[in-house]
Amino acid sequence: MTPERPRGQAQEEAPSGASSVDAAEDRRQSGERRAGQDRRVSDEPYEGEDRRSGQDRRSGQDRRQSAGATRQESEDDCGQLVQQDLEELAEKAEKADEYLALAQRTQADFENYRKRAARDASLAQDRGVAKLAKELLPALDNLDRALKAVSEDESQLAEGIKLVQTDLLSALQRVGVEPFSPQGEQFDPQLHEAVAQQPIDGVDSGLVAEVFQPGYRLGESVLRPARVLVAA
Repeated sequence: MTPERPRGQAQEEAPSGASSVDAAEDRRQSGERRAGQDRRVSDEPYEGEDRRSGQDRRSGQDRRQSAGATRQESEDDCGQLVQQDLEELAEKAEKADEYLALAQRTQADFENYRKRAARDASLAQDRGVAKLAKELLPALDNLDRALKAVSEDESQLAEGIKLVQTDLLSALQRVGVEPFSPQGEQFDPQLHEAVAQQPIDGVDSGLVAEVFQPGYRLGESVLRPARVLVAA
């Protein structure tokens, strides 16, 4: 036979069993609260990652905008450099045109100077030749008179005089001096000097009937006109 417990002791154990149920219930609720906190804690990293992702996207956009701005600035700088180069090239082209015009003017001036110097030298040479020829013409006239005065018996003397006269005329011809005798030509006051004028049978009026002294010219210039008799 099982011994009976005291009544007071049985009443004390009943509250102990209820306390155990309440404790278990408390532990369950406490576990659920901890599980909820764990879930909230576990969810927080995802929110942080979302924030970091947003920050990364904003940083990427900022970098792209910064890169675009840098590229735009680089393009602007390149455009300015190109514009400066174009302006420098335009200035150089303008200066090149000025130098070309200056060179052309200088060349034209030099060409004019060269022609003028050549013309002046030629004129100076012609003046020198003309001056020398005029000094020699009286000697030629005297040689011509001597030939006319020599008699037939003095043929050797005449040949010597003729030889000197020929050599002197050849020397003058080599420098451009030419004698001319207008016998039978129309009288020209620019080329002829009329010593006398008279009617001559068989000669038309205005023609040169006789040449007293031949004329000489250098190119187109008359060194000495021919002295002539003109038929009236």
